[in-house]
Amino acid sequence: MSKLLHRRQVVRTLLKDRNGMMVVGGLGASAWDITDAGDEPTSFPMWGAMGGATMVGLGMALAQPKRKALVITGDGEMLMSLGSLATIAIQKPANLSIVVLDNEHYGETGMQETHTRYGVDLVTIAQGAGFQRTLRVNTEEDVAKLRHMIYNEEGTLFAVVKIDPEKLPLVLPPRDGSYIKNRFRMAVLGPDALHDE
Repeated sequence: MSKLLHRRQVVRTLLKDRNGMMVVGGLGASAWDITDAGDEPTSFPMWGAMGGATMVGLGMALAQPKRKALVITGDGEMLMSLGSLATIAIQKPANLSIVVLDNEHYGETGMQETHTRYGVDLVTIAQGAGFQRTLRVNTEEDVAKLRHMIYNEEGTLFAVVKIDPEKLPLVLPPRDGSYIKNRFRMAVLGPDALHDE
C-alpha cells in the first residue's frame, strides 16, 4: 500500500495560485486546511453545518457557472451527505469538483473510525450515483493529476484522497458567519453585492 499523503500538503498543492476559484471547506479539519493554505475572500469555511459542504458547493457552481468551484471535505461529512451525490450527478455542473480527504476517522470528535475504514468505497458510490469523472488519489503523482483535472478540465469531478490520520494544530478561519458570507459575496459579485440584499 502507498504511503499515506499529508492533508495540508495536498490542500496547499490544490489551492496554490487558485485564481479566484470558489472553495468550500467542510466542517472541521477541511476548513482548517483551506485556511492554512491562505485565508482568501473566495473561501467559504463551514462552521457548525456538518453534511452541508457538497450542497453549498453545488449552489455556488450553479449560480456562477463561469467560475470554478471546489469542495474540500472529509470522509465523515461525505458519509453523512451521500444523498447529495445523486443530486449533483443529475445536475452535472461542469465547474464543480469535490475532493474528499479520507483519513478513515472522525477527526473532530475523538478519532472514531468511519465506515471507509471498513471498506466503504466513496468513489464507487459516486460512480453509482452517476459521476462520470472520478479519481482515487494515493500518491504525489495522483495529486498533480487531480490538480490538473480541477483547473484544466470540464465536468463534475469526484475524488478521494487517502490521507494520514495525523492530528495537526488548528488554523481557524474567521468565526463570524456574516463576515464570511459578505466578503465572499463581494469577492464573487463585486463591491456592490451587499447593496443587492
